[in-house]
Amino acid sequence: MSHTHPSAASIACTGVDFAWPDGTPVLEDFQLTVGPGRTGLIGLNGAGKSTLLKLIAGELTPTSGTVRVAGRIGYLPQNLTLDTALRVDEALGIAGTRAALHAIESGDASEEHFTAVGDDWDVEERARAALDRLGLDGIGLDRTTGALSGGETVLLRLAALLLGRPDVLLLDEPTNNLDRRARRHLYDAVTAWSGVLVVVSHDRELLQLVDRIADLRGGEVHWYGGNLSAYEQALAAEQEAAERMVRVAEADVKRQRRELTEAHVKLARRVRYGKKMNENKREPKIIMNERKREAQVSAGKHRIMHTEKLKEARDRLDEAVEAVRDDDEIRVELPYTAVPPGRGVLTLDSLEVRGGARAHLEIRGPERIALLGRNGAGKTTLMRTITGELTPVAGEVRRHVPLRYLPQRLDVLDDALTVAENVARFAPAATNNRVRARLAHFLFKGARADQPAGTLSGGERFRATLAALMLAEPAPQLLLLDEPTNNLDMASVRQLVSALESYEGALIVASHDRPFLKEIGITREVVLDPDAGEEDAA
Repeated sequence: MSHTHPSAASIACTGVDFAWPDGTPVLEDFQLTVGPGRTGLIGLNGAGKSTLLKLIAGELTPTSGTVRVAGRIGYLPQNLTLDTALRVDEALGIAGTRAALHAIESGDASEEHFTAVGDDWDVEERARAALDRLGLDGIGLDRTTGALSGGETVLLRLAALLLGRPDVLLLDEPTNNLDRRARRHLYDAVTAWSGVLVVVSHDRELLQLVDRIADLRGGEVHWYGGNLSAYEQALAAEQEAAERMVRVAEADVKRQRRELTEAHVKLARRVRYGKKMNENKREPKIIMNERKREAQVSAGKHRIMHTEKLKEARDRLDEAVEAVRDDDEIRVELPYTAVPPGRGVLTLDSLEVRGGARAHLEIRGPERIALLGRNGAGKTTLMRTITGELTPVAGEVRRHVPLRYLPQRLDVLDDALTVAENVARFAPAATNNRVRARLAHFLFKGARADQPAGTLSGGERFRATLAALMLAEPAPQLLLLDEPTNNLDMASVRQLVSALESYEGALIVASHDRPFLKEIGITREVVLDPDAGEEDAA
């Protein structure tokens, strides 16, 4: 099998146009060249990052233009669904080779078995080594994938890709469902990667491992050398310069406006002077007329020159303003949700939930609790039991305040209803105008509020779900958030952080995103371990 030399692998998009079936353009005359090394592809939600990866992977076809990839592609999509009946070796794509190997080992020397194996005699060892490297050493090749957690499924898919020895690896939000341990394995795999890698991610730790950042904005890629920290420094310097240019351009517009006004005043003076001379008839009429004409011509030229200069100054100002980023950001003004310090919020009394996780917990006042534990430890099950969606196996849940739950799957919305109709379901007493005014703060202005929920991107869906929960009545005094940063771009994560900073109720957050937990000011950590019962660490 031919294998492109890593240094020869590349991606090239030339003049690519792509639009959705309803005609909405995503990319127009798009250019991109990516060579070896690790590239972090970032940009706002809806900028077209996932679409671009699908175009490179060949899952979507451009309307026009070309996408050329030198080398074999491995593509890990954002929303993975594996057939739960598949065996692990089938998911790894080695079931046929394994079956042929086992047949040969048990004495069946048919030609077709040797053809199926080819040169791949060590396929089982390679498969186990690949699983091992990603921390999946406990998973047998004959197990079914249905028994795996969401995070393990992602790593299994990655192991399958790496087994195929691709030259170009495309990863779309690979750490979304991974716990800390799994993330570390993925970081190691990314660090060890030597071909072409393009990773779409909002995971700050992962973006610290890349060689360059490609920022997709307004249908163009802007390149920055170095990792995320280097990008943020460069961007800050760029923005500072851009803001300085705006100040210079504003001063210039003022000056040009003043000069134009002065030119008008001069012209008016001249006209008055000419009139006066005319009335006093100090000079022959022919000379006076000639002088008047000259004055008008020169004043006219003067005025045109100043008008043009003013227009140029205004254009420069527009350009300068354009260079300053104004990323739309969520403004979350939370309903009055304050919980006084000693007030009881939630009591979990010797609680045991399905799957075996146990918790004994008392929350008082506006505490902020991080719910930690590896994938499969039962964090989501515990949250669903707290909301009353699931019944406890033993013990009891006592809820003392109104609460709302933001699930990881974001299945709170009815896909057939518009964003505005969804929000209205949670706040039946609110007027349509009030719903729309509040939605505008979540960037659903005008017609955007009338989009059916089923057509929203991951980030938009998160915003709409957050809007529905925050605007719900009665106002929630306890918020339960399950992996809230998974589908968010960096601007939205910053917004969520500032929204949660202004929230005065209690919080329970299940997350593997350490930087995020630090930013929202967690006051207590609760570690769930179904094997050892629940530990509570301050």
